[in-house]
Amino acid sequence: MEACMNMPSSRLSERRQELLTKYEAFKNQGLKLDMSRGKPGSDQLDLSMGLFDNVKDLISEDGLDCRNYGGLDGIVEAKRLFASLFNLSIDEIFVGGNSSLNLEYDLISKAFLFGLNGFMQPWSRLEKVRFLCPSPGYDRHFAITQQFGVEMITVPMTDEGPDMDMVEDLASRDPSVKGIWCIPMYSNPTGITYSDRVVRRLAAMKTAADDFIIMWDNAYAFHHLYDTPDTLLDIIEECRKAAHPNRAYMFASTSKVTFPGAGVAIVASSKENIAHLKKQISIQTIGYDKINQLLHVRFLKDPEHLKAHMKKHAEILRPKFETVLDILEKNLGGKGIATWHKPRGGYFISLNVMKGCARRTVELAKEAGVTFTPAGATFPYGKDPDDSNIRIAPTYPPLHELKTAIEILCVCVELAVLEKMV
Repeated sequence: MEACMNMPSSRLSERRQELLTKYEAFKNQGLKLDMSRGKPGSDQLDLSMGLFDNVKDLISEDGLDCRNYGGLDGIVEAKRLFASLFNLSIDEIFVGGNSSLNLEYDLISKAFLFGLNGFMQPWSRLEKVRFLCPSPGYDRHFAITQQFGVEMITVPMTDEGPDMDMVEDLASRDPSVKGIWCIPMYSNPTGITYSDRVVRRLAAMKTAADDFIIMWDNAYAFHHLYDTPDTLLDIIEECRKAAHPNRAYMFASTSKVTFPGAGVAIVASSKENIAHLKKQISIQTIGYDKINQLLHVRFLKDPEHLKAHMKKHAEILRPKFETVLDILEKNLGGKGIATWHKPRGGYFISLNVMKGCARRTVELAKEAGVTFTPAGATFPYGKDPDDSNIRIAPTYPPLHELKTAIEILCVCVELAVLEKMV
């Protein structure tokens, strides 16, 4: 396709009128399509209905009645399952409720209120706390740190992960830099998996703060779209090798494996970190939902059964991702106004439009009946300095709605660009 930059002004005006005609036709359909969050579709949720097939005997293998109190850090079967999935020992894992985000929030709150293992003092006693935020990134991570008054520093994402030169420079010379958010596998929204080199540098880097932590949100560890998945180094093992065994806290859950509203989440770290965390959590709860943990273990069984289950998810999701990519290429390819990543897993596609056009694109789409994640949400404070990134969440809508939504998005991208050019 001819690049917009090469078109004469008369052709640009003509093209804009063609697009406006298409746009008005979409608006007249009265559509209400939601592309704002990365939720599984109902057909994906149906894959896990077998979770409820075995609910008669609710006694764990060590004799614990899962209907009763106890089992603060999770039943032994659940700890063993997650240990096998992540190559950990069971005393490096704490099994919580349904939400890894809740565990992340809880950990940050403990860092502020009481301090974590090895802290000299809680962060709340410090004049300033700063966090490194690889961006585009996850808006809910940024919301957590913003609520606690943390100053967020935007770190650009590269094709290998965060810009490590910048990360190492800031962390090594500023003691107020206390941590970094990471979605290392099929990152939200770029779909990038951190390279081995990036993981090792994060584990080994010098930090001015002794209480620097890596918030390792491994949300998409099993969410592969293809049979040749990306691979990711074990951050906990790499930190141990680098003599920083207490640096990383890894989070994961079954939220998009089984049911987002009723899954099982974990936090994993060094044995010392987990032991310290257990003492703190023992004050706030006697234990999480052990019945749910038991049902999940019986349903997912082991790594091989989980792998087979996730292939079923991939068979549903792969056509959706490929449909989005095909429509983007057909409508925007070669025009010089947009670029996008082609993820091999995860839940999002990251679209970068011409500088200064993302907010207008999302606004136009909403007027036409399609809601996307607000432009800017993938950056700290909701402010994309280039106003260019748009997060596409292809998973929830049925395929026919998804096609329509992306067709509309492409029209809106081009219209937003032409508004600036004509």
